[in-house]
Amino acid sequence: MLVHSKSGRWAAWGLFGLLFLPLFALPLLVVVAASFSTHWSGAFPSGPTTENYAAAVRGESLQALTTSLVTAVAASLLALAVGTWAALAAATLKKRGKRLMDALFMLPVAVPSVVVGLAVLVAFSRPPVLLNGTGSIVVLAHTVLVTAFAHQSVSAAIVRLDPAYEQAAASLGARPAYVLWRVELPLLLPSLTAAAGLCFALSMGELSATMMLYPPDWMPLPVRIFTATDRGSLFTGSAVAVVLMAATLLVLLAVSRVRTRASYR
Repeated sequence: MLVHSKSGRWAAWGLFGLLFLPLFALPLLVVVAASFSTHWSGAFPSGPTTENYAAAVRGESLQALTTSLVTAVAASLLALAVGTWAALAAATLKKRGKRLMDALFMLPVAVPSVVVGLAVLVAFSRPPVLLNGTGSIVVLAHTVLVTAFAHQSVSAAIVRLDPAYEQAAASLGARPAYVLWRVELPLLLPSLTAAAGLCFALSMGELSATMMLYPPDWMPLPVRIFTATDRGSLFTGSAVAVVLMAATLLVLLAVSRVRTRASYR
């Protein structure tokens, strides 16, 4: 094949560089450079400073970071619990039932997230479940948006499970609940941690639905970035964006370490 030859490998790396650098790396590098700048000089930011980070790690920005972390952790745990339960239940269904379950969970992903935000706002703005004006409605919307990814990840892992482990435990007299907690879930742990990391990252960056729902005392960091740049504070917004990226990457690295250890258990 072409990629097995030396010229093919060079061509593949060249294509990767041409696509990755302009589309992915360069915009992020510009954001990082802008976070250390005070003004634009031609096409590039200039005026080195660290004052933008002083504003990005205190006051409203720090509170927004805390809000984002709490929201993302809560939404990820809820999505993981619901998605795992649904995936385990769907594994016992016939093919048509599995397809229906998949379609139901993928529905929030198939429509724009702003529509999901509006749906949550309309559904929970009146009794008996009144969540409008609270942080809980933001957590709920994030959970709805990311549960599909948890469900799909766990469903794929269940398909790959060797049924011999479950059958062996059952033949030794283990009850279904014991098999679930001591056999199935430990085998699914790498996939569970991967799904949790994906849900966390998606929740940390969610903006569209959040803009329709967040109360003044529950402003996540993406909303803070949007409001800062909308007011013309581009360089402060860039610093806050870098803080958001760093916090998300640190949590994902921690989740990756847990997943690696779970894989070798």
